[in-house]
Amino acid sequence: MSLPPRRRVLPCLFVLLAASWLGLHPATSHAAPPPGADISPVAAGPLSSALPQGWYQSGAFMEIYVRAYQDSDGDGIGDLRGLISRLDYLQDLGIKGIWLMPINTSQDRDHGYAVVDYRNIEADYGTLADFDALLAAAHQRGIGVIMDYVINHSAADHPLFQAANRKQSPFRDWYVWSEQEPEGWQIYGNYPWYSGEEGYYFAGFWSQMPDFNLRNPAVLAWHEDNLRFWLNRGVDGFRFDAVGNLVENGPKRWEVQAENQPIMQRLVRTIQQYPNRYVVCEAPADPDGFGSQDACGSAFAFGLNNKLMTAANGHLRGIADVLRYHNQGKAHMATFTSNHDHFAGRRVFDQVYANEASNRMVAAALLTLPGIPFIYYGEEVGMDEGVGLDGDASLRVPMSWTADASGFSSGQPFRALATNIASHNLASQLGKPDSLHSHYRAMLQLRRDNPALQTGSFEQAEQSAELISFQRKSEQQRLLVLLNFGSEQQAKLAKLPADATLRAVYPQDATTLRTDGRGRIKLTMPAKSLRVYQF
Repeated sequence: MSLPPRRRVLPCLFVLLAASWLGLHPATSHAAPPPGADISPVAAGPLSSALPQGWYQSGAFMEIYVRAYQDSDGDGIGDLRGLISRLDYLQDLGIKGIWLMPINTSQDRDHGYAVVDYRNIEADYGTLADFDALLAAAHQRGIGVIMDYVINHSAADHPLFQAANRKQSPFRDWYVWSEQEPEGWQIYGNYPWYSGEEGYYFAGFWSQMPDFNLRNPAVLAWHEDNLRFWLNRGVDGFRFDAVGNLVENGPKRWEVQAENQPIMQRLVRTIQQYPNRYVVCEAPADPDGFGSQDACGSAFAFGLNNKLMTAANGHLRGIADVLRYHNQGKAHMATFTSNHDHFAGRRVFDQVYANEASNRMVAAALLTLPGIPFIYYGEEVGMDEGVGLDGDASLRVPMSWTADASGFSSGQPFRALATNIASHNLASQLGKPDSLHSHYRAMLQLRRDNPALQTGSFEQAEQSAELISFQRKSEQQRLLVLLNFGSEQQAKLAKLPADATLRAVYPQDATTLRTDGRGRIKLTMPAKSLRVYQF
């Protein structure tokens, strides 16, 4: 098998890197861009942040699929103006950050991961002016906004790929090509090489999403310019998509290659020129590696999500696995229980088998354990998957604001609604103390009001059957947290200070406790319950 031409850049790598460091776009610095492609350099603009230092650690993020969140103009498609109208709701819920799934102009006009224009907004969602208005309105409410950035590939309709489809194009080496059809490749069950006008191009996820040649410094320099374009507008950070797939070294070496982490470290350093920004990466095959300071600094804790769901359902092994994970000191990782991808799991409602008590334990664990928590839109009301849908589309359905489609749009929604919208919607839960929504709101407030739950250490973790206890300690306070994932159980705790008073933090009406002269205490934990004490 002949290697793709991307390997040919290596002999002159140092020359290309030098050009990049000088602020040039090597190999294409003198080439006229194809019509519709903006490859102009972007200098760093305002560096200040509109938010308090460390804002991303103070609460939780909401992952929002704009197309499915709120429609403002009756076309059945969610948009930025619709999202702006829901910021008061997010603020009241206790959200401190929003992760926007891709909002760039895209070829797919749906999920957004086939980007056509990295410096513009999908027309269905609005305009750059609408985005600026969203940032301003979010910042006024103390909410940060991070964007999904698709670094691994563009859309096949992107003007740069259209130009690269000609062998003599100065942009040929911006993508991955092979003159002959490579053999032996299979990625996610598919053959990833596709016939172009001249040669074969590599597209690991879909034929219409060709991979960038990220060994080409000109491509990396352009991505940095794109990031600065949004940072200059005031965005608060990025979620990077599929960072384990950036470089391929052969049919058996196409994921989590050694070159990937330095690429991400370079981009993170560019972003860090702007203070108080947050970066999180998606790398299911190596979350710890990409969560390190040698790469992204934070990554989604894939694997923990399954352990959390198993624990919420009362299984002893899952409960033990959750404690084992957090004993390793991974407070910088982004924790979650579901997201927009089916491979990460179904909606929480389905994973807990529609058991609301277990659903409440999901929120309690996610928001009292270490990490930077992410909630997928609709989790707070128990949204289910879409009627008659499967795969990723079933997870990306209109938000259940009311018992029918009217809360989302005055027109015909772009996609089927959640199967349980009649019973699990915001309007039916808002203001009701015993509702799932009120529980999520209480858990978010608990985290927001207690510094130890935001950034405190994780100590003295113990398990007794389905009950776990641990301490969270910060400079300001020390907390004892108990989570009972099973039936009613008596907790017998040691390793506490002698003759200490334990004041109830959650629920606030719980009885104040006092340890004995040896630092021991007994208390009864109701089934599927949370208790938090300060001492």
